[in-house]
Amino acid sequence: MNGAESLVRTLLACGVDTCFANPGTSEMHFVAALDHVPGMRCVLGMFEGVVTGAADGYARMAERPAATLLHCGPGLGNGFANLHNARRARVPMVNIVGDQATYHRPLDAALTADTEALARACSVWTRTSDKAAAVGNDAAVAVQAARTAPGGIASLILPSDVCWDEGGIVGTPLAVPATPQVSPDMVEGAARALRSGEQALLLLAGPALRAKPLELAYGIAAKTGARVLAVSHNTRIEGGRGRHPVDRMPYPIDQAVGRLKDVKHIILVGSTQPVAFFAYPNKPGYLRDPNSLVHVLARPENDLPDALARLADELGVKPLAAGDGGKQPEAQRGRPTPEGMAQTIAALLPENAIVTDESVSFGRAFFPMTRNAAPHDWLQITGGAIGSGLPMAVGAAVAAPGRRVVSLQADGSAMYTVQALWTQAREKLDVTTVILANRKYAILIGELASVGANPGPTAMGMMDLGNPDLDWVQIAGGMGIEAAKATTMESFADLFAAANKRKGPFVIELAI
Repeated sequence: MNGAESLVRTLLACGVDTCFANPGTSEMHFVAALDHVPGMRCVLGMFEGVVTGAADGYARMAERPAATLLHCGPGLGNGFANLHNARRARVPMVNIVGDQATYHRPLDAALTADTEALARACSVWTRTSDKAAAVGNDAAVAVQAARTAPGGIASLILPSDVCWDEGGIVGTPLAVPATPQVSPDMVEGAARALRSGEQALLLLAGPALRAKPLELAYGIAAKTGARVLAVSHNTRIEGGRGRHPVDRMPYPIDQAVGRLKDVKHIILVGSTQPVAFFAYPNKPGYLRDPNSLVHVLARPENDLPDALARLADELGVKPLAAGDGGKQPEAQRGRPTPEGMAQTIAALLPENAIVTDESVSFGRAFFPMTRNAAPHDWLQITGGAIGSGLPMAVGAAVAAPGRRVVSLQADGSAMYTVQALWTQAREKLDVTTVILANRKYAILIGELASVGANPGPTAMGMMDLGNPDLDWVQIAGGMGIEAAKATTMESFADLFAAANKRKGPFVIELAI
């Protein structure tokens, strides 16, 4: 058995049975091992940013890691933006990065790079295997590291000779450390703040935003008068009818400061202190009132549902079931607007859908309107590195077959990882992609004003995506995906409803 075969067998033994891959020469023995060792599903991406973004989306829904297969340091570098997003999402992932043979590395050939340095910048664990006999054990440790709470990226770098050399040994799966529980002092401190009679806020992130923990959070809020808020950018929120409609921290600084101005106690539940996304002239960095107090109920690596349950017990609170909500929204008519789109999506969202949201500025109204939509999961871009939406939809669809994925996608961001559409077609994934085609970087136009810049024709030309226009029907069609354009809410509603009932991918270009 060579090192590559021991790697595949070890990954499978550790429960990693999906690999998103963009292989090169140094990974050929891994590719060959897939024929010798059955059980690994390998999904090809035409760009490493698709591979890493898909592994992110997979982990969010499967709640276990996929592997990626990347080619040397430059391949890892190509995938780095979505590794950054995955790091911020705190999801488990195992990167397998090929590298120069150990004896060839000193020759400084063209693809030689400091691969370990690149990997450490996005990983909780990094190692280079130095011999075939070590690969299996190293892979087992990588999976353990990736799955250790709160979840993270483990990068295993494999010189090509340790893959082709004989002497591979299958690694023994390693127990994942139990997720740490919070201390009694943390529970008691949060309870004191909630009993103070002063305005308090439960600021939630991570697994605290699933349906059952939200019932605990809203039960606590109902008894104590506290507010409940999610952080701005979330890994996964369970929403829709029958679930509590949690609001998110606003992105604009003035709105966020307004939401927190009278809050005296901020209780962090898997979250960190709320800060501005960027620095702006004469704007604060911290969004809370300087006189407010911050209490940590649970850190990201803690068992968040358990922490809320123990806090509820301390306060004598029972979970508060969500009501059925109000009337389901109706599809809108006329010219596309953010509010009309939000209502139409909420009206027609399939039962148990998965929404991947990279709709950026036009889509800020979408999430709040879905509280009366069918039950669904909502996945966001978490690290601000655009180009996550289309790959995330690939990974979510692979992780949750039988559930429709709805990808809400800004046109400019979509071009960063447009190759993901090819993978959707190749794998026949059930994804409805909605391209919001305003043909400009609308969010950057707003940022120009926010930083006090005085743009002229050259600056504004940098925000224009209409010279030439992107034709998403042709782009999708060129990759084997059926697509259509919509210019009104009526035409969009018809296309959206039909797309969500079919098998396989479909792309809707909406002119906005």
